[in-house]
Amino acid sequence: MIRTARLTTGALAASLIAFTLSGCAESAKADPKKLTVSTFGFGADRFEETVIKPFEKKTGIDVTLETGANADRLTKLRVNKNDPTVDVVMISDLFAAMGQKQGLFDKVDPEKVPNMAKIYDFAKSQDGYGPAYTYQLLGMLYRTDKVKQPPTLESLWDAKYKGKVAVPDLSTSAGVPFLQAVSATYGSGPKDTDTGFKKLSDLKPNVLKFFNRSTELVSLLDRGEVEMAPGLDLFAVDPAKAGKPIGWVPFDKGRYVAANTAQIVKGAKNKAGAEKFLDYLLSADVQEKAAASFSDKPVNKDAKVPAAITKVSGEAASDPAAAGFTSPDLAYSVEHNDAWVDRFQREVSG
Repeated sequence: MIRTARLTTGALAASLIAFTLSGCAESAKADPKKLTVSTFGFGADRFEETVIKPFEKKTGIDVTLETGANADRLTKLRVNKNDPTVDVVMISDLFAAMGQKQGLFDKVDPEKVPNMAKIYDFAKSQDGYGPAYTYQLLGMLYRTDKVKQPPTLESLWDAKYKGKVAVPDLSTSAGVPFLQAVSATYGSGPKDTDTGFKKLSDLKPNVLKFFNRSTELVSLLDRGEVEMAPGLDLFAVDPAKAGKPIGWVPFDKGRYVAANTAQIVKGAKNKAGAEKFLDYLLSADVQEKAAASFSDKPVNKDAKVPAAITKVSGEAASDPAAAGFTSPDLAYSVEHNDAWVDRFQREVSG
């Protein structure tokens, strides 16, 4: 039986107060037939139908599903570090790297998750933590009926798009890769963020919205309020399948992969169940069904990529490295993230 809870910023604040007031509350008892999974809000209903319910049927484990933004869910994990309320967290690679540094996740025993042997090397953690179970590609989403030629990254600064551009906040999965793409395009490389921030500050007259949720971006494009926005290819697939005039194109420079990872929370009440869930999530059959249902690109080498995804993302949908996509330097990003967030608020979005 699935129980779903959406973690909003307000709900998070309330839970932090409650946690503080009841610091000596009794820890929940371990139950091998219960599992709590924290995941993204986007596509959560289809995730339940395609992944969670079949997993429950196969294993007899009841799953409670929590949804919310990366930053909110990571904060909750940190607050509950000594008494975790979540067993598995599905979270973007940058926030996973933050959580690893904070000691929030367990390393994964490959023998307990045998399907890890079947995934691409780029999806494996070099430090032994949870793997990527899907990935997205940074590029430009745009209205194909209003922007006749596929836009480049430089198109964002074109005066004719004044008030017609959306830009990802650094809290989104696309935020830091986009900053590094701008730095690589206009500066000496992805670490030249001084140049990147200067260019983003210059972009403000064209920006209608700095978005912090991908669902918000999709709505802005769908309503025609913005005509282009840096973002991940995933969010163009459903609109394209529905016949809407929304496309995606990669950048010339700054071709970055943004992976979503599945992590076992350190001190999880049901670690064995968490390992079963990771193995199930990485199986070729489940990866194919997830790709067909909510467009998660598979990392299992035996899973087929649906034509609808390839139509949007091209050959990079099955071989991102051959298309010139690389992973950002996550350790460098984690080291500078707090300073970047502060600077983004002061110089760009403020």
